[in-house]
Amino acid sequence: MTHRQFPGIINSLYLLSPVLTSTGAIAVAKAQRKRTKSRTRKPASPSPRQLTEAEIAVHWKEEEYFRPSTKFIAQANLNDPAFAARFSEEHFPECFRDYAELLDWDRHWHTTLDASNPPFWKWFVGGKLNACFNCVDRHLAKYKNKAALIFVPEPEAEASTVITYQELYRRVNEVATMLRDFAGLKTGDRVTIHMPMIPELPITMLACARLGVVHSVVFGGFSGEACGLRAADSGSRVLIYVDGYHRNGKWVDHKASADIAVETAKKEGQPIDKVLIWKRYPGKYTSESPMILERDFFIDDVLKDFRNKILQPVSQDAEAPLFLMYTSGTTGKPKGCQHRTGGYMAYVAGTAKCYQDIHPEDVYWCMADIGWITGHSYIVYGPLALAATSVLYEGVPQFPDAGRPWRIAERLDVNIFHTSPTAIRMLRKAGPHEPQNHNYHFKHMTTVGEPIEPEVWRWYHEVVGKGEAVIVDTWWQTETGGFLCTTKPALDPMKPGSAGPPALGIYPVIWDENGKEVKAGSGKAGNICIRNPWPGIMQTIWGDPDRFVNQYYKKYCKDPNSKDWRDWPYYAADGAVLAADGYYRILGRVDDVINVAGHRLGTKEIESACLTIPEIAEAAVVPVVDEVKGRVPEVYISLKPGVLPKKTVQDKVTSTIETMIGKIARPKRIHIVPDMPKTRSGKIMRRVLAAVSNQMDTGDITTLANPDIVAQIRQLVQGRSVKPLKEGPEDIKRFGQEA
Repeated sequence: MTHRQFPGIINSLYLLSPVLTSTGAIAVAKAQRKRTKSRTRKPASPSPRQLTEAEIAVHWKEEEYFRPSTKFIAQANLNDPAFAARFSEEHFPECFRDYAELLDWDRHWHTTLDASNPPFWKWFVGGKLNACFNCVDRHLAKYKNKAALIFVPEPEAEASTVITYQELYRRVNEVATMLRDFAGLKTGDRVTIHMPMIPELPITMLACARLGVVHSVVFGGFSGEACGLRAADSGSRVLIYVDGYHRNGKWVDHKASADIAVETAKKEGQPIDKVLIWKRYPGKYTSESPMILERDFFIDDVLKDFRNKILQPVSQDAEAPLFLMYTSGTTGKPKGCQHRTGGYMAYVAGTAKCYQDIHPEDVYWCMADIGWITGHSYIVYGPLALAATSVLYEGVPQFPDAGRPWRIAERLDVNIFHTSPTAIRMLRKAGPHEPQNHNYHFKHMTTVGEPIEPEVWRWYHEVVGKGEAVIVDTWWQTETGGFLCTTKPALDPMKPGSAGPPALGIYPVIWDENGKEVKAGSGKAGNICIRNPWPGIMQTIWGDPDRFVNQYYKKYCKDPNSKDWRDWPYYAADGAVLAADGYYRILGRVDDVINVAGHRLGTKEIESACLTIPEIAEAAVVPVVDEVKGRVPEVYISLKPGVLPKKTVQDKVTSTIETMIGKIARPKRIHIVPDMPKTRSGKIMRRVLAAVSNQMDTGDITTLANPDIVAQIRQLVQGRSVKPLKEGPEDIKRFGQEA
């Protein structure tokens, strides 16, 4: 038996052998790389048996392995298998002390996990700390003149702004004092922040954390109404805005949203006392919306009274809420995920160090928006807790052209890059060869937010990463605080399309709808769940603990009266399959599954098949009602530049899907569209396409980046005649929407 035949053996050795140190790992990696650069084709999976209604059909083939370089292994934070072994289940929950000890504590905890009131877990009980102190103050002795944040404006003619840890300390203290003494905020109060990607956003967040004020950041691209609803739900009486910002070559007048937010909150019964406005350009107001007397205040003007003020950080209980993060669902009441201070900070610091391999010397760029959980965990709190240099970019990746990210990376010498499959696909479409024109070198790249198709993964690895960078394909959620599945970059081989093994201290299981475990290597998939609590998990849904229990724990709870954490697994509402090598492949939301004549097909696998066709840049699959089969897939594709929309491309889609998946997945129709309806963050709005395909109301599309495209698509799909809109079945109404 050779390593070429069974590359998973090396992975097993890494995990099982406590004496295989980084030197041993390097030696093994060298031996592997001599064998065709350590790329080994996995044998084809056996044909699955007849699938039941409680199982999801899975058709992606197993991919080859890619291994980290010896250079990366030598410098990696996590290159000792003995450290990973400490997170085995027999050491739970004390294993997470390793993460907690990355922080400075005002008072040490006496109990690592209190599970006496499941599923309302308590982590590091008795401990006290301050998140802002851990991200700023404690770094001054060694790193005060080091860049904490580098802000890159969207207009390329504008210079970047460097904020050192010393300057960050000063600015955070001034804002915190202003929030306390002028805005009247105190520990435990909530404040809603609706801002874009400018340095004042993390400064404001850290100022809140310094006071123990619970911040709720709303994605800048959301409407004023969305902000107002979230402010009302959280009980915020102070809103923090900016007058405007650059986005995709246009100036966005953001202050106007504040007026809408105030009125929306008022209708919901929540008065807003103050609206604090940052100026995008200090000394210059760039909004056409008038300031409201005794309600609206320019932060720049107010801060003059707080110049050089220092405010001691408020020592917070480990279980004190740090922030609320509302999910972006478009129906029902906004869902505020409440994250604790101690457990969350420990988990994001530990995962950022182990999986993103962040060192203080690195220049790290996560292209996510701070308005999402990725930005909270892996732009602000995780990297800054590790004294990283974190890049903030104001605009969209492809403005003014597809070379912009790579020019930024080259100029700032970025060596850790973090983005989403959506952004990767967009950049691949707009400039497939552009990275080759720029002299940057990433040691590490992350993908996050959704499953990534193997074809797209390879482009990311070979073109963006230039074959040098390791990739961690991470799976996690707003609710989980940090990574749940990912490879350990110096120890585990990478496999396109697979997130990898569980993160340290995470013990997943896959169950079908009937609660039967789906075994590794079975070729089937089900609902991925986490059997144990972990420090990053949300505390509750703000103001709605019953919803928290019902949505995340009720489905597979073994005994609602039990006090044993083993009886309370976390239900993620994502479909997944577990390969024989222990790697998890995430198939997407369970709601994004199409039931075709009793066969449950994941939309991601159909989209992945489409993206193997060279002419196609983007693909989206939605369900449509069929009188015979119940639901059938319908495919939307956009083409790469220069490719003409011909029937031959549509024929290729049909034949490719039938070949890679089977005739059961044959699409009812294939639409070639000029572009996909997308959110401001670039995510394809599949719910809009599903509504068009089923002649349903698309709902509010004003927050889309390109709302005009919807009418074009509707005309392409439905023709020029105006057809009456249908109510539509519930499953299609839910399709493409987050829980």
